[in-house]
Amino acid sequence: MPSLQGKTLVITGASRGIGRAIAIRAARDGANIAVLGKTETPHPHLSGTIHEVVVEVEAAGGRALAIATDVRFEDQVERAIERTVAEFGQIDVLVNNAGAIALLGTQATSLKQFDLMHDVNVRATFLCTQKCLPQLLRAQNPHVLTMSPPLNLAAQWFRNHVAYTISKYAMSMCVLGMAEEFADRGVAFNALWPRTIIATAAIERLGGEQMVSRARTPDIVADAAHAILIRKASECTGNFFMDEDVLRATGLSDFSRYAFAPGAGDLVPDLFVDS
Repeated sequence: MPSLQGKTLVITGASRGIGRAIAIRAARDGANIAVLGKTETPHPHLSGTIHEVVVEVEAAGGRALAIATDVRFEDQVERAIERTVAEFGQIDVLVNNAGAIALLGTQATSLKQFDLMHDVNVRATFLCTQKCLPQLLRAQNPHVLTMSPPLNLAAQWFRNHVAYTISKYAMSMCVLGMAEEFADRGVAFNALWPRTIIATAAIERLGGEQMVSRARTPDIVADAAHAILIRKASECTGNFFMDEDVLRATGLSDFSRYAFAPGAGDLVPDLFVDS
């Protein structure tokens, strides 16, 4: 069976949530993980640090390197890549997972919030991809996987949070454009998005425990990411994947294992997913 054994993954925003789950899933194959994130010491309101994830990755069977990185800054991203290559010798996969969210209307969105979402969501996706490409172009089965939604231009997805939507769709446009740009050079560019909300700190902040109880765990996204990243890159690019659809294609039909709180009620569809 294909696996990520011996592959090196750079994962942004990997100190908690989906990034952490992807790191641990890859580690079970024996992968090397560069754990990029800002959180080095415990946060008063958020669980998880890059160093704690390293311990979890190594316990799962992988090798890991914690690299404190603010992906808004070019020099920090460059240093992170240099450290990754020095430690593991290569980069095979980039997961653009770092994100910023503010679900606010136009008048309520400050320019500081607007800039943060665009810096972390769009600029960092472009920046990290650009800086990893020299290594990816030398890899045997290189993938760039970006946590962004299908390009659904229905007005309802813009109405209540236009700034956030623009920033997420711009990430997806990077996928669309780069997949075409590098179609003949062997690097796969794909997007992945959850069909339902995922139990993360961001969702808990937005909707509280009641919303989290109707979410799935990050493991469903991690398993879907793994299923994508073991595919042949030259035959898997330019896709806007949904986690559930990816796993159905592997033969999975029962998703109950991913419920954060089994029996809590109907799951809540994620943003940008038509019901």
